[in-house]
Amino acid sequence: MGDSLSAGYGVNVDATWVALLQRRLADQGYGYRLVNASISGETTGGARPRLPRALQLHKPAIAIIELGGNDGLRGLPIRQVKDNLEAMVAQSQAAGAQPLLVGMRIPPNYGPAYAEQFHDMYAEVGKKLGVPVLDFFLEGVALNDKLMQADGIHPNAAGQPLLLDALWPVLEPLLKK
Repeated sequence: MGDSLSAGYGVNVDATWVALLQRRLADQGYGYRLVNASISGETTGGARPRLPRALQLHKPAIAIIELGGNDGLRGLPIRQVKDNLEAMVAQSQAAGAQPLLVGMRIPPNYGPAYAEQFHDMYAEVGKKLGVPVLDFFLEGVALNDKLMQADGIHPNAAGQPLLLDALWPVLEPLLKK
């Protein structure tokens, strides 16, 4: 469940980190089938009511929650975003899925205090609910013009493998063959 970063905005669907993850899982003998319920522009408030149906329909073993960036870019209240993330993690756990929370950073447009609180909320949710958290999904990608699209927000095809490589060390311990 994610936003444009997981929906693959501006990138051929076969080159997205999600497609690359599906191939890596198959190549390494994992029998998982990925369902990408990501929507470009999605916020935590938009995804939260969609998640129960997705959990019921697909019955995932693992729920990767890559959301919040659009909330932060809109300057939504941290408490609201955090409540939504906590609810989605709890919904995933209640459905029998192991959640993995994907952290994000935002530019300091709303001030350094907001940006810091925004980033910190991911670790706080992870600690509170006992779930693994990837600290910053775009680490090593976000400030590299060769890995980003012209909008400066979305990784290009060359950046997609690095997104997967960032996620993999947090995801791999959750996988079962």
